Amino acid sequence: MSGMETPPPRWAVRAAHLTACLALPSGLWRIALVAGLPLGFDMSGTGPGERLYIVSLSVVSELLALLTLGLVRPWGEVLPGWVPLLGGRRVGTRTAVVPALLGAAGLAFVWGFAFLNAATRPWIVDGTAQRVLFVACYLPLLAWAPLLAAVALAYHRRRTRPGAGPGSRTPTGAPVPRPAEA
Repeated sequence: MSGMETPPPRWAVRAAHLTACLALPSGLWRIALVAGLPLGFDMSGTGPGERLYIVSLSVVSELLALLTLGLVRPWGEVLPGWVPLLGGRRVGTRTAVVPALLGAAGLAFVWGFAFLNAATRPWIVDGTAQRVLFVACYLPLLAWAPLLAAVALAYHRRRTRPGAGPGSRTPTGAPVPRPAEA
């Protein structure tokens, strides 16, 4: 991983790539639903605005999942030059870690509540095959929060340990002292 101060652990790279894939099945399910495939959910009463919202939810979810890759790629440490006004600037460790951990907490709450709700209420989809497909598409979302949190913590550890590179800080937040040049 050229351009990175300290390479991330291999498990974090794998977890980040897996996280980027977790939102895909549910997004494809929602897009198929809007396209009119027989998924056991009646879309006859939905207007174009709601359909656009459903597709947009899929796109935004996938884009947010893809942001996890920034925690293991060089653009998560220094913004690419093509980013207007900010290109070439270092990404502060807290600037990346705090939103990632807040996102992980939000995801844990939302998907935990959604699955608890689905388990205790009548199904929103009709038919056994449609239910199995629905669960298979949405179940991976339960792994999104813990994987995001683990990758964010690995990013924090990597960027704040002594000697991690220019501007690095100790775990307490103090700047790492640099040895005097002889």
